[in-house]
Amino acid sequence: MKESLYGELSVIGMRGCEQFVAQVDNYLKEWRRHGGEESFLASIECPRFGTGEGKGLLHDSMRGHDVYIICDPFNYGVTYKMYGKEVPMSPDDHYADLKRVIAAIEGKARRVSVIMPMLYEGRQHKRSSRESLDCALMLQELDSMGVKNIITFDAHDPRVQNAIPLCGFDDVRPTYQMIKALVRQYPDISIDKENLMIISPDEGAMGRCMYYSSMLGLDIGMFYKRRDYSKIVNGRNPIEAHEYLGRDLTGKDVIIIDDMISSGESLLDVALQLKEKGAKRIFNFATFGLFTDGFDKFDKAYADGVITRIFTTNLVYRTPELLSKEWYVEVNMCKYVSYIIDTLNHDDTISNLLNPAKRIQKLLDKHKKEMGGQLKMDFKNKR
Repeated sequence: MKESLYGELSVIGMRGCEQFVAQVDNYLKEWRRHGGEESFLASIECPRFGTGEGKGLLHDSMRGHDVYIICDPFNYGVTYKMYGKEVPMSPDDHYADLKRVIAAIEGKARRVSVIMPMLYEGRQHKRSSRESLDCALMLQELDSMGVKNIITFDAHDPRVQNAIPLCGFDDVRPTYQMIKALVRQYPDISIDKENLMIISPDEGAMGRCMYYSSMLGLDIGMFYKRRDYSKIVNGRNPIEAHEYLGRDLTGKDVIIIDDMISSGESLLDVALQLKEKGAKRIFNFATFGLFTDGFDKFDKAYADGVITRIFTTNLVYRTPELLSKEWYVEVNMCKYVSYIIDTLNHDDTISNLLNPAKRIQKLLDKHKKEMGGQLKMDFKNKR
């Protein structure tokens, strides 16, 4: 019996996403073509003129296809030439290329979906003075170009979807993958209230932390940022201090949870305070590791025992230097993205993928069983 598909599947990887989409393609081929050679990847190109202007080119017909475009606007590892100079691609450049490819499809695809793991201008989501609302404008622009679904991960503020009420918008959180990576990396970790605690680095991260807390049955501690509202530095009010609210941390492992690491100053300040309050091992879960100010501060914090491990996904660009760091753990999301594409292409619901409660509980049960077995073995060895 022939599979019921929304349309013939095509996956487009924008510049900088080549390795990621290659893994996604391999999973799709394995599930559907049983390791066959024929790829689901469509061939595209975004060449540049000497002035920096560009255009989008399709080398395959998209007529009647169900198209999924994967775009990482924060990949500064790809460049183009402008007036003879090598220029790193900015988020604006990546977004412009995305629109060029959508325009090149010319509305002939049956459906176009954009997978943008970290939303372009996602931090510019609300107005606090005379300023632009860039993320909302971006979403409206994609909607007006005929994009039917926008899939993102751990949106800085998912309420920005209110800008496009008639367009599909899915905000996916990598909760299960993060917990799975932690358990694999540290099989000795005790996931209970006596030994582990969730920490929110600020008020904005409380929603994420509450989800982890309810899934794992752990207590939450919170920091709030005391800002100097009389100054503006780099477009924002500088943080004067992080104040802690929560239970005693002495001897406990802690997980700091946030959507991104930008410069890392807030994270390291929070981690230092946690260490001073008696925390044992300090882990950090961040969907996106940007590390805009480099790695020196993290190297020092790791050497000083302030941080134990930092877990981020491969949804945005990671430099080879980052991948070599002892304190860094990559959480691979390619299989999860493949599941999302495969399910949507079959015109099925992704509700089960978006709610990993059962998978998390199964993982915890397995971990507790293995921990119990290890304790018994250790007891026998001591005897």
